[in-house]
Amino acid sequence: MLSLLDYDFMRRALVAAALVGTVAPAVGVFVVQRRLSLIGDGIGHVALAGVAVALLTGGSPTWVALVAAALAAVALELVRATGRTSGDLALAMLFYAGIAAGVVLVSLSPDGSAANLVAYLFGSITTTTTADLALFAGLAAVVAVTVLVLGRTLYAVSDDEEFARASGLPVLAVNIVLAVLVAATVVLSMRVVGLLLISALMVVPVALAQLLARSFAQTVVVAVATGLVAAVAGTVVSFYANTPSGGTIVLLAVAGFVVTALATVGAGAVRARVHRARHARDGAGHEDHVHHDDHVHGGPGCEHEAVPHRDHVDYLHDGHRHAPRLTHHGVGYDEH
Repeated sequence: MLSLLDYDFMRRALVAAALVGTVAPAVGVFVVQRRLSLIGDGIGHVALAGVAVALLTGGSPTWVALVAAALAAVALELVRATGRTSGDLALAMLFYAGIAAGVVLVSLSPDGSAANLVAYLFGSITTTTTADLALFAGLAAVVAVTVLVLGRTLYAVSDDEEFARASGLPVLAVNIVLAVLVAATVVLSMRVVGLLLISALMVVPVALAQLLARSFAQTVVVAVATGLVAAVAGTVVSFYANTPSGGTIVLLAVAGFVVTALATVGAGAVRARVHRARHARDGAGHEDHVHHDDHVHGGPGCEHEAVPHRDHVDYLHDGHRHAPRLTHHGVGYDEH
């Protein structure tokens, strides 16, 4: 079996996959918190139009797509802030305008441009150059540092905008920063998983992490680890299986989510069954105590012999001594 590390293009591909697998879920966790899981798709469609412009004019697809995606992200937040258009409607406009502009511009491009566009739509990680890798590393560093520095503020605004605004946080500015981070992540990921699949790598690892984590910090850690493993493993599998890298990476991430979901559901069912069995056993035990002592000892008609024992009195039940005690079910008796 050939070693993929013997090839320069695969070494670059693995580094690019690691960058994307780490950054995409780190940004996606805030997107999911805001319930805008499809924003990556919307901005990705606008980035597609930017790539088409670059192919038409001979510019850099990465830089033109980054500018187009960032402008669209800022415009989306400004539209949402005015309240004149709902967030989902503004996002839909991005979908339609981006894909329509991309199709029209590609039709005006020279021959061969449409084929190049497919690599950005579905990913072509093996075509990553050293210059691309340097640019991706720079973008990933900017996104990672921003998330680390503004993580608490981003979470506060993403969790509850009204409370954050009442607390004096600059909600609009924070939302714009997050939107630009999403735009940068989309452009960073378009050569690895493709513009049509990037949203999956931002959302699926977060969905998996939410099944396991008990805090937001744990969710971030698990999501990033999941994205990293899925991206690197998907790249390796795509090399040996000769399959598209983007689709392979996303399928592995989705498979991980399905397995985790089934495992957590099964574990929850087992815990519930054990709890019910324990409750039934404890309940039966309490019933046994009360069954023997459904009257007042020492009172009229009591046939249980009283036997003094240290600082209390035991009563004989079928040859066994029982000491009275107070329980949350009433009066119970412990056997000696």
